[in-house]
Amino acid sequence: MAEIDYGALKKGGFMRQKQKGKFSLRLGVIGGHLTAEGLATVARVAEKYGKGYVHMTSRQGVEIPFIDFKDIEEVKAELLKGGVRPGVCGPRVRTVTACQGSEICPSGCIDSYGIAVELDKRYFGRELPHKFKFGVTGCLNNCLKAEENDVGVKGGLIVELANEECIKCGVCEKACRENAILFDEEKGVSFVADKCNNCGRCVKSCPVNAWKGEPGYIVSFGGLFGNKIYTGEQIVPIIKDKETLFRVTDAAINWFEENAKASERFRFTLQRVGEEAFRNAIRKAYEGK
Repeated sequence: MAEIDYGALKKGGFMRQKQKGKFSLRLGVIGGHLTAEGLATVARVAEKYGKGYVHMTSRQGVEIPFIDFKDIEEVKAELLKGGVRPGVCGPRVRTVTACQGSEICPSGCIDSYGIAVELDKRYFGRELPHKFKFGVTGCLNNCLKAEENDVGVKGGLIVELANEECIKCGVCEKACRENAILFDEEKGVSFVADKCNNCGRCVKSCPVNAWKGEPGYIVSFGGLFGNKIYTGEQIVPIIKDKETLFRVTDAAINWFEENAKASERFRFTLQRVGEEAFRNAIRKAYEGK
């Protein structure tokens, strides 16, 4: 019998179990979305080749445990027929997580799933010195905990008041949690831009749509949630367009690839090399230099 290449299997999403000859297959699930057909396919494969159940991971993934080594190729073929792909493990870009965002959630400021799909197409499975995780959350409620990821994207709104449409009701002042909006019955509404955190609550609460909001991306870098815990840091202002967003994410992942040692997480590379060098690279990317 040929020797099993566990590294290659892990790269393709098949993780070795403690039970001899058994593997748990991690599926490629972008932003927590699986079609009904995909779910039915996963259920059939779990019944036929596993033990009739799946495991839902902490990062919106689905794993099918107890797949026998001899069945791996058949499993891959059956999943493919149902539009389901294996995921990845090991030192590479993992599945991108996301909340439902503005397409579904009333609080959402950006299309989280749409951004997750684009990030996945751009980076999924890319070989790196260590695993690398993206997370996308639709608003400052931060369901996806963006700052726990190597790169986190959080939706926000760049707000502006159309004074001629304002009816001076004061609802926006009550909605704002940052004291960035002040209301006076005689003077009306005043806005302290420096205090605004781009949450967009003023836009969503205004009964006459006097507050206007332009969607934007708040990006954090260097988050880690494991044996060591670090909160990702926002380095540049809220980003208004996808071109700049992807220019910045390109800069982050390229910097990691160029500077990290093997088996070194992004946060630890930042600490070892020096965070100022990374900040400069991100600022240049933000400015298009």
